[in-house]
Amino acid sequence: MKRNLLALIYLLVAVGTARLLSAGEVEELLKLDSAPPGVVFEIIASRDDFLEQALPGVRQDIARLRERFPDLEFAVVSHGSEQFALLKDERHTYAATHSLTQSLVADEVPVHVCGTHASWRQMSEDDFPDYVNVAASGPAQINDYLALDYVLIKVGD
Repeated sequence: MKRNLLALIYLLVAVGTARLLSAGEVEELLKLDSAPPGVVFEIIASRDDFLEQALPGVRQDIARLRERFPDLEFAVVSHGSEQFALLKDERHTYAATHSLTQSLVADEVPVHVCGTHASWRQMSEDDFPDYVNVAASGPAQINDYLALDYVLIKVGD
């Protein structure tokens, strides 16, 4: 366990502000003495239905991290095919995904999608509901959070 913690510390120092952890390493974050400024979950997958399985786990990770660090900030950035489950037209097909997204936003966890990727499918901000933030670029949005020293957790297929 001590070896794993030392490896995590080395990783954090080695990569500076662009700290990258996998979803399974939330346990390591929970062991830290102090919280990072925030955590951004990057969700990228090739399937439109991926948010159905990813968001419940993200929600659970946020709850666990908030229990340990109540003031920790969070964000979710979806920029693969899965982001299209959040289209207005998909509210009925992906009702649980939309409900969970609304719940995250109500709990002050912004959920972003990639406007560039949407434009490749001839879609715009108007095609997404108001509770979804359409960023100009998903990767640029992630970089904005990394510039604030957020920890990056990747979730994908």
